Formats: sequence, structure tokens, C-alpha cells
Amino acid sequence: MKTTSICCAGRTIPVYALDALVIGTGCAGYNAADWLYDLGRTDVAIVTEGIKMGTSRNTGSDKQTYYKLSLASDEADSVQEMAQTLFSGGSVNGDTALAEAAGSVRSFMKLVNLGVPFPCSAYGEYVGYKTDHDPRQRATSAGPLTSRFMTEALERSVQKKGIRIFNQMQAVRLLVEDGKVFGLLALDLTRPGADGLTLFACPHIILATGGPAGVYDASVYPCGHVGMTGMALEAGAKLVNLQEWQYGLASIDFRWNVSGTYQQVLPRYISVDADGVEREFLLDYFDTPAQALDAVFLKGYQWPFDVRKVQGSSIIDLIVHHETIDLGRRVYMDFRTDPTGLDFSALSEETFRYLKNSGALMPTPIARLAHMNPDAIELYRAHGIDLTTEPLRVAVCAQHNNGGIAVDVNWQTNIQGLYAAGECAGTFGVYRPGGSALNACQVGSMRAAEHIACTTKPALFAPEQLEEQVERVLTSWLADALESLNHCDVHSISYTMRREMQKRMSAQAAHIRQLEALQALCDALDAQLRHFFRDYRLASPGGFAQMLRTRDVLLTQRAVVSSMTLCAQQWGSRGSGLVLDPTGVACEGLRDYRYRPPQEVGMDQQVVTEWNADGISSSFAPVRPIPVRDSWFENVWREYRTRTAGLQ
Repeated sequence: MKTTSICCAGRTIPVYALDALVIGTGCAGYNAADWLYDLGRTDVAIVTEGIKMGTSRNTGSDKQTYYKLSLASDEADSVQEMAQTLFSGGSVNGDTALAEAAGSVRSFMKLVNLGVPFPCSAYGEYVGYKTDHDPRQRATSAGPLTSRFMTEALERSVQKKGIRIFNQMQAVRLLVEDGKVFGLLALDLTRPGADGLTLFACPHIILATGGPAGVYDASVYPCGHVGMTGMALEAGAKLVNLQEWQYGLASIDFRWNVSGTYQQVLPRYISVDADGVEREFLLDYFDTPAQALDAVFLKGYQWPFDVRKVQGSSIIDLIVHHETIDLGRRVYMDFRTDPTGLDFSALSEETFRYLKNSGALMPTPIARLAHMNPDAIELYRAHGIDLTTEPLRVAVCAQHNNGGIAVDVNWQTNIQGLYAAGECAGTFGVYRPGGSALNACQVGSMRAAEHIACTTKPALFAPEQLEEQVERVLTSWLADALESLNHCDVHSISYTMRREMQKRMSAQAAHIRQLEALQALCDALDAQLRHFFRDYRLASPGGFAQMLRTRDVLLTQRAVVSSMTLCAQQWGSRGSGLVLDPTGVACEGLRDYRYRPPQEVGMDQQVVTEWNADGISSSFAPVRPIPVRDSWFENVWREYRTRTAGLQ
């Protein structure tokens, strides 16, 4: 790594010139840097806003399950079968599905060898269980902190190699010219305002910035996690399937999904109005208590909101949305008292058998939870919430984006030298097996590192060449951003802009969508972005970093709404998005919710979103099929030698 400086927009900016840069310190980021080093590309560094931040280290649910090829028992499995499972989720590219399946064992065993405590039998079999959308027992887990264990193990490996980590460094602008990336402008958060501007000059950048967490107010993403999808969009990267999300019930004072046993112990659902008046509301929407409780029980198995289940378990999500958004009430799950009308003998056979076989036919949800999953109680107690004495506030929240930045089979974007791995990469579509996100982040970051190491040679930019490129690409944007520092206002409330739009997105552009509302959101976001730097008022120069984060969130929201609008117009309800329609089908229990019934349409297409001369727009593109391969050993060996010749 070499250090120098350049002058741009009247400022002297320090420059670090290096071969490869990784942005992010989650599972994907650490793994990318670790693989690059092991593959001989040692001139690598990591940039991160905070080493302890991010979803890999701070969330559970989907991040506790690792989906891999079967490695135990006599159950037949193959790379082709796993690829087909991923591909059949709809709107998924077959080549990335194949790569995720093929790289699954290699990536999983690396984590095992690094010390992640995945359970195995006395004979070394890594046993599995079925997860959602999984025809095999491919899932495994190291407990509710699986992704944290993974992150910590990979971090230790990176530290042992001495790979430099630039902590408290916010990425703000990718530098691209002639379709190639050549650097990153970042903001050193330890220095005030624009004094922290720092340039990283490199021909290879791997984005591992996580999902677009800043889009919503009702969110399970960790506080402070924003994502940087807007930065990629602005640089010219194409985005894909941004309309496909996972939403579900989660606690919001401490952000955690309330799936599994949290629902299966049959808590009492209550809502509280602005005057503090409490009511147990589920009975208002069901004919009998047993119907309500059976739907709650199924919510444990079927946590993600699914338009195919709006007359089943997903009705719970709609009811909670109605209570919180339409009626403005606060909703709680109460484990202290049995729900009204609970009669074990009146429950469905599935619900009753589960509780009986679990030895949990006992009074009060908290007693049942303590019997079946005491760690669930301790988790909340460790975060200041005692389920034995207080109810748990919940809402329908965004948890994971199944879309993201469009990538090829090597996780390279349409910009040469720019890669995306982890949740920021758009390798999923409508449905996917639970836990496949962790496999994708490990395989994708490995593939990106391999492609850099096996198809390119180390390169550095000459300082004089770099200064010319930066002047051409960055000067206008940076001048506009810096101009905002001349308009500080101690009474500014510009910082509320992001929160207000996040609330609007949660109400109108999450799992419930309506075309007129989506179009109104597009117009509002366009208005905010049109003169953003002119209109945004900093309270002080110290708010410069926050201003740039807000702009990135608004860009991402605009892209998400564009994708949702096209999908709603052409396909209607599908996956995680229920499209309201006054002429549509009435929802059982919620007669005011009429919607376009779900159809399995567009599964062989993706929604591609990009920024061009006409602004942010979306269009359809066919998915890439699963490749037909030549698996004859001698042919593969010959192709491999050719592909890697001279780069070892």
C-alpha cells in the first residue's frame, strides 16, 4: 500500500493506493479479504464504519441458520439438486444458484476449520434439518449467534494475517470511469466534517456493505446499519429484484424476530391506544379463539409474510399492520397471561400435538416458553426486557432484502473491478430456503476474491493519472456536497427527512402496496433528491457524514419504489408484496383489505433498476438459466489450467 495526496475541489485529500479494497466487516467482508490474502493478493485492506456494527454480528433469525449441501445420513443430494432448489425460488439466476451450491461445502468447511461450532455426530457428520422452502435436511446452526460466531472467526483469521482495517471510515462515493472502478472516496469519522475526506485508489473493490437497512422505519436490522446500495446505484451499478423482501413480526425496542417458539407458546396479543386503553384484539378478527391461536402457532413455522398465506398464518401480519399503521395503536405480545378462550382440546391437531409432545400443556405462555426455550427469555433479559413481568412490543418489520446489486457468476457487477457479496448482492428472488443468505455471503465473497486473484494481476494507479481521473469524475459532486457546509443552521430539522420517509415506506411500500401510493412516493423522493445538497441544512459541520447517509438512503428508497411499482403494475401480489385493489379479493377477517390475488407470474424474469439520463427506472430482464456443464474430468482440468495460467 502506498500513500500520497491529491488536490480536489480546493482540498488536499490523502490517498491510499492499493491492489484491492473490501468495504464492510461482516461475514462477507472478512471472508473476501481473507480469501484474497490466501490467494496471494496481500495488498488488500478493509474499510468499515464500525467493526462491531452490522447484521452479521448483531442479528438472529435467518442469520442463525446456515444452508448447505447435505453432509450426513443416507439422504441423496447433489450440487445440481441444491442449485435447482435455489433456482426454483423464482426470479433467480441459474449460474449464481449453481455457484452457491457448488461452493457450499468448501465455504462451510472453512468455517468449521476456523472454529465455528457447528454440531456434528461422533463420526464427523454435519447433520441438518429442514428449513422453509427446503426439500432436504440441508440447514444447520451453531445457535442464535451463528453469524456472530462466523464473523468473529473470520475476523481472527484476518487479524492473524495483519490485513489492515480502516475503522470508522464511511464509504461515500465510488469512482468509476469508462465502465471501470478506480477508487473510493470515504470519510474518516474521527475527523470533523469534510476534513475526513480520504481517497482509496484501487482497481478492485468488493462491496460487503449489507442490505439496504436504512429503507424502513419498522426494521429488524441493527440500529445504525444503513447499507450503501445508493452509492452503487449512483456509480452506475445495476440493481435487481429490489421489490423482494422478507417481512415478519419482530420486537422493536430490542430488534429481534419473534418466530419459532415465541409464537408456538401462544402468547396473548394486545394493543394499546394513545390514551393507554388496552384490548386483546385477535378475537375481533376471527370467529373462534381456536382459529386465532392456530394462526399464531403457524406463524412460528411460517414467520415471513407470504401473500399465499394471507388466509392462513400471514393474516396475523396483516392484523398487526392494521392495528399499528391504520389505527395508530401499539401492539404487544404478552407472555404473562393466557389468551382469552384458550382451550387446548379445541386447537388443531398440529398445534395440540406439538404442545403435548413438547410437554408444554401448562398454564401461561411464559411457563411454556421457559419449558421449551429458556434461552429465548434470557436473550431479552440480557437486553433489558423481562418477559415474565412486561409485554413485548412488536411490529411487522423488514428483515432481509432478497434483491440487491446485480452480479454475474463471479459476483462482479456490470462495472469492471467492482464486486458485491453478502446481502448487498442480488442473488435471490421471490422465495429462498431459510438460512441460504449465510451460504451466499460466504460463496459470493470467495468467488469474488478468486476472480480477482485468478484473472487479474496486481496493479496500482500512478498519482498523476489518479489526479486527472478524480478531477473528471468527482469535482462537480464534491463541490455540491461541500457547498452544504456553507449553509449550516443550528435550528435545522433536515435530519428528520430520513426518518419521515422511513415511516412512509413502512406504511406504504413494505408488505402492503398500493399503486397510487407508490407513485406518490416516487414523486416525493424525486423532489427531495432533485436539489438535495441545496436544500439540506446541516445543524453543524459535524453532520456532514449523516447528510451523506441520508442521501444514500433516499436514493435506495427511490430505487426500491421504482422496482415495486413495475412489479405491482405487471404482476400484482406475489412473494412478500400484497398489492391492494378495491376491485380485488376481500381478506378474511379484514374486509377493508381487498387485494389482487397472488399468481405465480414473472418467475423467469427479474426486475432490473438503474440510474440513467432519465433518472431511476426499472425494466424486466430474463433470468439466466442453470448452465449445462461438461463434467468430463480431462476437459474440466484443461479448461482450469487455461483459465489460471500465468496467474498463480
